[in-house]
Amino acid sequence: MRIAFYTVVLVSLFLSGCNSEPSLQKYFVESSEKKDFISVDVSPSIINMDKTKLTAEQKTALESFDKMNILAFKLDDKNKAQFEAESQKVTQILKGKDYQELMKFGSGKDAASVSFVGDMDHINEFVFYAKKKENGFAVIRILGDDMNPNNIMNMISLLKDSKLDMEQLKPLQGLIK
Repeated sequence: MRIAFYTVVLVSLFLSGCNSEPSLQKYFVESSEKKDFISVDVSPSIINMDKTKLTAEQKTALESFDKMNILAFKLDDKNKAQFEAESQKVTQILKGKDYQELMKFGSGKDAASVSFVGDMDHINEFVFYAKKKENGFAVIRILGDDMNPNNIMNMISLLKDSKLDMEQLKPLQGLIK
């Protein structure tokens, strides 16, 4: 009887300690199977470059990058109400205490933002969120260890200069048309 009591107490403490707030990770998992969403996970191997030709800063940036998750909602005439509801969910999640907004562009129906999780020298997640009233929206999570804004700028430079492995981005082709 005593063991059962302690087990119940431990389980209830564990469950009450779980974070019930919405998170971007939960949102990605829940939305990735829905029909109007396109979900893609991208590994660092997308960057096809001769790593011996990279600068020390570029190597550091590449080493800090673990993976990228992309979730896109493709807007059409039939899902405008869902688009509004889903984009509002993302906006509310990004207003949460874990996310710090770094930049914001535009307003209203066409907007973009850059947020992060962590502090400026030890960022674990960068989030790019963009929505356009004609197309839909996309959320890009860049996950890594001890990233900083300089690492992200170097990663963007690497992405522009490399021969990207387009096979990883194939699911997004229908969205870009």
